[in-house]
Amino acid sequence: MKTLVLVAHPNITESKVNRVWKERLKQVEDITVHELYQKYPAGDIDLDHEQRLLTQHDRIVFQFPLYWYSTPSLLKKWQDEVYTYGFGYGTGNKLKGKEYGLAISAGRLEDSYRPDGPSRYTLEQLLLPLKATIDLTEMVYLKPFILYGASHIGEVEIEASAEQLVEYLTMEHQ
Repeated sequence: MKTLVLVAHPNITESKVNRVWKERLKQVEDITVHELYQKYPAGDIDLDHEQRLLTQHDRIVFQFPLYWYSTPSLLKKWQDEVYTYGFGYGTGNKLKGKEYGLAISAGRLEDSYRPDGPSRYTLEQLLLPLKATIDLTEMVYLKPFILYGASHIGEVEIEASAEQLVEYLTMEHQ
């Protein structure tokens, strides 16, 4: 299965987690790592290139740090521009049946994401807009890969999470 990982981190060189994940994923056969902020530093997205990449892969994964309970801004812009009618949904949907996953680093601990915690919502609830988008595109939504407490862990845990991410991305989900 060919997997496309869209890495969306505005400052990947300063990243504790996403940089390590990205470097590890580059070593895996059948995984294409596509860094949005590196490819589009000015935010001018090449629609044809992006749609071509999507059609060439069986599984699409968004990798990003949780920003204000959502995706970084360029990834949202990418969705707005790339998932066009006739390509991403509606007649002629080219994404139907592809697998869709999320690889998210969240700075807070998992206990923070509950109704009685500081975030007041579970991360699954906060991800509902992404899930709804994927339902519209008729892709198959996979259970997200989430690393909680990313700002509180050391190198050993980060390296271990990179190996777990590889396992997640190379396993059969259906």
